[in-house]
Amino acid sequence: MTERFGSVSELRSALDAEQTSSRELIERSLQRASGVGERLSVFVDLQNDQAVAAADAADARRAAGETRSPLDGIPLVIKDNIVQQGERAGCASRILEGYVSPFDSTVVAKLRAAGAVVIGRANMDEFAMGSSTENSAYGPSRNPWDLERSPGGSSGGSTAAVAADIVPLALGSDTGGSIRQPAAFCGVVGMKPTYGRVSRYGLVAFASSLDQIGPLGRSAADCATLLDVISGHDPKDSTSLPEPALTTASALTGDVSGLTIGLPREYFETEGADPALLEKVRVAAGMLEAQGAKLVEVDLPHARYAVAAYYLIATAEASSNLARFDGVRYGRRAEGAANLKELYERTRSEGFGAEVKRRILLGTYVLSAGYYEAYYRKAQKIRTLLRQDFDAAFAGCDVLLTPTTPETAFRLGDKTEDPLTMYLSDIYTVSANLAGLPGVSLPCGLVEGLPVGLQVLGRPMEDAAVLRVADAYQRLTDHHLARPEDLA
Repeated sequence: MTERFGSVSELRSALDAEQTSSRELIERSLQRASGVGERLSVFVDLQNDQAVAAADAADARRAAGETRSPLDGIPLVIKDNIVQQGERAGCASRILEGYVSPFDSTVVAKLRAAGAVVIGRANMDEFAMGSSTENSAYGPSRNPWDLERSPGGSSGGSTAAVAADIVPLALGSDTGGSIRQPAAFCGVVGMKPTYGRVSRYGLVAFASSLDQIGPLGRSAADCATLLDVISGHDPKDSTSLPEPALTTASALTGDVSGLTIGLPREYFETEGADPALLEKVRVAAGMLEAQGAKLVEVDLPHARYAVAAYYLIATAEASSNLARFDGVRYGRRAEGAANLKELYERTRSEGFGAEVKRRILLGTYVLSAGYYEAYYRKAQKIRTLLRQDFDAAFAGCDVLLTPTTPETAFRLGDKTEDPLTMYLSDIYTVSANLAGLPGVSLPCGLVEGLPVGLQVLGRPMEDAAVLRVADAYQRLTDHHLARPEDLA
């Protein structure tokens, strides 16, 4: 049994060669989860007995020559807003305390069918609202590279679990960068697929037109393997695209010759962005150019409005989606309420955290009769202009290369008193959600000992193209192999 997880293909080879077993992999994950995982506050729930039983079943299948998929017997974690039948699903919120899901989300059903082994549920910002995991009712997760710093959010627990070698793979959700931003902070690969590529059935909704489940792993190849398993049309999700499951893993050839890579001018002129990070991205672009790709500058003239439009649309949808948590149908119910109105008010006051309340209030405000035209409709118009900007940019290039974040991982507590500064952490990522684009963040070096993220964005439906570029870069570099100092 290895001290640190290799790639999924290496693990599969070791399993096939009987150098290890799925049970050994799972027991190693669980042992590390209860040690390193506790120090990082990665998990809200571990599923020891179920995971060991699933591992034994995977070993039996392998012995009988009936392996189900490349993920059969491989451990992973899922974010606490993706439901599993018979397991607590809390979204790291007190309002869902005690809630147990009666059904599997589609992605979990697909993972079970593929033989993958879920070992636990990962910590997150409450209802995926945040960029630091500090809004969790269970307390913040910590960055394995520096325990005083944030792992990013809202998929901070899932991401830290991969970065700390607790598991080789994880699932997160990305509404405005919640997979890519923590991936950048923790030095791993995280992907937001094209909107509709992965079913949202069983993902607790934050902002339905923006949410997307996606993979986290050490490499683009690992993420492609996981994406191929969870993608595909789902009749239970009306926003699911009609296309079949992806086969991106076979498209990772390492060849970028003939590709045209766009560098958005506006993303390299952002006020407050760390020049050292921007230089890392330029160096990465130069390496791809040396492999035969062509670099061009492109314009995204409405990019500066993206964060404002995102927070108007996302909060509007959140105020609607979270109305269902009223003390009657799910989880927590306030005790001793005199009437229904008081039950609603007290349940929601006691159950929701400060950031969720802030966003519900903002969303309700922008949807109100007096302000709908002034804010919400205007934000939707900006969303259309952003899509048109990307259409124009992609007319002259195949993918875009950008920073993932304007800075490296910040210290816990540094931004909690200033929500607007926190929101700007997503300045390079929210546009992909507004436009429905696929995007991947991968490590491209260190600045002052902390990981830097490189983002690749592609046209809708061209998930394979962004993974192909990410994989090609990883074949040229070893940044994805860098590990934080062992925390054991």
